[in-house]
Amino acid sequence: MSLQRLARELDETARQTAGMVDGVTQALEVLADASLSPDMARREAARIIIGALQGQDRIEQRCHNMALAVRQFALLPPATSNAVYDEIWASLVLEELSVPALSGSASRGVHGEAELF
Repeated sequence: MSLQRLARELDETARQTAGMVDGVTQALEVLADASLSPDMARREAARIIIGALQGQDRIEQRCHNMALAVRQFALLPPATSNAVYDEIWASLVLEELSVPALSGSASRGVHGEAELF
């Protein structure tokens, strides 16, 4: 069960990574949009890029938490009950947007908004 959970968390991390790249692509499209004034395009692109960078914070935190879980799993004896694995998962913070104090630019942003990834 723990490996299935890890696979689901890795899938979510991959989805968030793709969302971050989509944000950067969107910012480039805004900068190339000739119908926008240069000042407006720069402001909008900067807003989009900041959102993408906040996504990087969430991805980094997820990776650190999953690595911590795997290290803890590796220390467990083979006959360990599923409840112990569940306790390890429960101790991690994988809902990064709910914790404003996390690393990087996400800790300085406005929280409580809908997740874009």
